Amino acid sequence: METVNGQVATYQDVEKMESVLVVVDPGHGGNDPGKVSGDGVLEKDVNLEISFALRDELKARGVEVVMLRETDMNLATQGATNKKSSDMKNRAAIINESNPDVLISIHQNSYTDPSVRGPQVFYHSASSESEIFAKLLQDKLKNINPKYAREAKSGDDYYILNKSICPGVIVECGFLSCPEEAALLTSQIYQQKIASAIADAICETY
Repeated sequence: METVNGQVATYQDVEKMESVLVVVDPGHGGNDPGKVSGDGVLEKDVNLEISFALRDELKARGVEVVMLRETDMNLATQGATNKKSSDMKNRAAIINESNPDVLISIHQNSYTDPSVRGPQVFYHSASSESEIFAKLLQDKLKNINPKYAREAKSGDDYYILNKSICPGVIVECGFLSCPEEAALLTSQIYQQKIASAIADAICETY
């Protein structure tokens, strides 16, 4: 019997979600660490850990998941002169070939002021479906720690949102530049809270 957030999921619940396909994109990887916290926590590692938690949560609910990476690697074509560009192009190609219902790209934020914190969701302004989903997801994330609630925003400069043909969001799960939030982001309990919030939004939307 499947369980979701400690509760038994009915077969009807699981069956309903079996037609849903989600691409989970753990940002960065390999030679690209992403943001780095003051005590050396790498964004690429946190992204992967949260993505694993999200994958497992979605699968428990009957959702099909495509993971863009499951190890510490980038997706650049071997021998590419610009690994970052090649990595991003290949991610977009896999996403579009998969033709998912929604893309979830997991990232961590950073800012010069270490007191700034809170998860934030970005969407492409040309996609009304992405905007609706992003705002629902942002509301779910607000419930984790309402004191540091942020608003969903358009992020049209994100390559992965520009190049993906499906609805999608960038989830900046928190600020590695904030020591208190960086500590939370490396906690399995907090990672599971983030994953559950994202899964809740997916299951309510699709």
